[in-house]
Amino acid sequence: MEFMENRVKKTLKRFYSNVLSPKNWIRQLNTRLGIFTWVIVALTLKTILAYGADFEWLHVQDPIQVVLMLLNPVGFTIVLFSLTLFIKPKQLYYGVLIVLDAVMTLLLYLNVIYFREFSDFMSVNTMLGYNTVNQGGKAAGAIAFGIHDFLFWIDIVILIALFLARKIRFDNELLPRFKPFKILTIGFFILTTNLLVADIDRPQLLTRQFDREYMVKYLGLGPFMIYDGINTYQTGQVRKSATPEEFTQVKNYIQKHYANINPEFYGKAKGKNVIVIHLESFQQMSIDRKINGQEVTPFLNSIYHSKSTIAFDNFFHEVGQGKTSDAENMLETSTFGLPQGSLFSKLGNDQTFQAMPSILGQRAGYSSAVFHGNLGTFWNRNNVYKHMGYQNWVSGDYFDLTGQKATTWGLKDKLLFKESVPYLENLQQPFYAKYLTVTNHTPYTLDREDRDPNFVTTNSGSKIVDNYFVTNHYLDQSVKEFFNYLKASGLYDNTMVVLYGDHYGISNTDAKYLAPILGKDESAWSDLDNADLQRVPFMVHIPGMKKGYIDHQYGGEIDVAPTVEHLLGVSTQRYIQFGQDLLSKQHSDVVAFRNKDWITSDYASLSDRYWDVKTNEIITKPSPKLQKTFDHIQSNVNEKLAMSDNLNQKNLLRFYKPKGFKEVEVSQFDYSKRATISRLKKQNVVLGKTSTSLFAKNGNQSTLSKYVTDAPEANDEKTDSTRLLPRNADDWSQIE
Repeated sequence: MEFMENRVKKTLKRFYSNVLSPKNWIRQLNTRLGIFTWVIVALTLKTILAYGADFEWLHVQDPIQVVLMLLNPVGFTIVLFSLTLFIKPKQLYYGVLIVLDAVMTLLLYLNVIYFREFSDFMSVNTMLGYNTVNQGGKAAGAIAFGIHDFLFWIDIVILIALFLARKIRFDNELLPRFKPFKILTIGFFILTTNLLVADIDRPQLLTRQFDREYMVKYLGLGPFMIYDGINTYQTGQVRKSATPEEFTQVKNYIQKHYANINPEFYGKAKGKNVIVIHLESFQQMSIDRKINGQEVTPFLNSIYHSKSTIAFDNFFHEVGQGKTSDAENMLETSTFGLPQGSLFSKLGNDQTFQAMPSILGQRAGYSSAVFHGNLGTFWNRNNVYKHMGYQNWVSGDYFDLTGQKATTWGLKDKLLFKESVPYLENLQQPFYAKYLTVTNHTPYTLDREDRDPNFVTTNSGSKIVDNYFVTNHYLDQSVKEFFNYLKASGLYDNTMVVLYGDHYGISNTDAKYLAPILGKDESAWSDLDNADLQRVPFMVHIPGMKKGYIDHQYGGEIDVAPTVEHLLGVSTQRYIQFGQDLLSKQHSDVVAFRNKDWITSDYASLSDRYWDVKTNEIITKPSPKLQKTFDHIQSNVNEKLAMSDNLNQKNLLRFYKPKGFKEVEVSQFDYSKRATISRLKKQNVVLGKTSTSLFAKNGNQSTLSKYVTDAPEANDEKTDSTRLLPRNADDWSQIE
């Protein structure tokens, strides 16, 4: 044992003396392989420096993520720089090596500068787009440089100085014939291992494309930029092939399927503010649900049954892989998400939208804002919202997310509603505002202090199912507090509130635990039962309306925009919208799912099997007449999805300018907290007595004191830690 210890010590001592000792550095730098190794080490260390000092360690949370973060610069850097080892002319070899080092350092440093201002990484579109780069350049000039910034460049300065001082001389000796191949192979092995482990830890990482920080954490900055470049190129090639004639086909399809307005409801909420409350992962099954004799959502139930509400009980989500972002896209544009990945993430950097914020702003003078407790870059919203025409994007970057105030998904709902008031009350009326809640997000964990001690949930055997009803109840309380504020502040009477669920909360894997709660036999649970669970709430609450009711019309998220716009008295006939007004007597009852399945009030096609919706039975041998009906419906569903995909993937809306619609000028928007506060205050000052904001109407006094919440964290002091994790928007893991 002692012999082995001595041998190890001698080996380490020899390694230090021959390799690591400073006295050997100059000797190493005077060989091709030596300077190559030093450049690799230096660039890797600089990347890790950026990860820690500027990128907040990419918010890694477990050992696998830590290892991947430290490993991802190594493989890519070796692969890239090993290509220089194949260069034989010595002057060219050293020149390419130093220039490549400088270029990679520059890209790293530009991302550091960009991240400090926008909390995001530069995309290829960001670098190529003049307006965005110009905006970023102005921002970069306004921020303070870090005291460690010189470390990004010092290695290059030292190398150049050593060359000029002739301490480093060109090495005439070429590497052994297969040495470059061996080094390249080692780099590919490390890079491939990195990708394999990343895919195991986060399946579909490359196909789903979520938050850029998530991509960098798993793949590294270099691979992310290459992947982004490839995606940008492919998107560009697809869009280059687009023609105005293709748009004409889409336009003709839309005109053919347009559903006329219903005069009874058209303009019912004209001139009113609009507040959209996005109920995260909230399903229709929770409405009117009682657990242990108690209502899960008593307040939402009261809204649902109110005579001031039009509610829909056969309303389905239609999202694909983009989940919440798909729901938002349908809400705002009445176009479907993509067949694979998220439209927000894949196309949102330069997509042409004709979305509700712009339509209402240009047609009816609405100001606009979004409120959310997660980071501004999540789902690429910081770019997408600009193209949609949102004037204000108040994200988690604006709020105190420390201590117990946030879950791993963002600021808790009660706090989000309360803390949004200083911004909401400064919006000029009428306004269009959207709230994205997060607390009712899987795995549905909630601090004990936030739970209602009087509400006892189920004992199903599944924590997911049991906790789901707990966070449902919390969300219900949050919405109630917000409604109370609207009434106390005076906003309520002049505001139409739209509430909708974005997608399912309980997945098929937990159906066996949920079935008994719904009064169903778990052994007989079917695909149609799963389809029924895809129902989500859609309620339009209009104070002062006396003829509210529950509508049994079949519809989906694609129908929200035309329904809302018609209620506001804004005709949608000139726009490209694949949905139909749910209140129109011409509305089709065919609901198209993103995977090309469909459901109607009579039949459903699910996983290549037909169902009788009324009897809950499979139709194994449809009659020729019925089969013809099914084929017709399927053909229409396929055409509808294909038309939407063609429109979005080829950005065909750039060929169309509806009457009175002006293209959104992205460069006019600045979503930084400083700029937003300044802009809202300036509007009130400039408009003076003509300002229509709630703040101005209240004698230039805040209404925040009118907001009453029982959130236990409301008055907590700010701390140095947060539970918020900027991660994959569809990551369903529990991380505490």
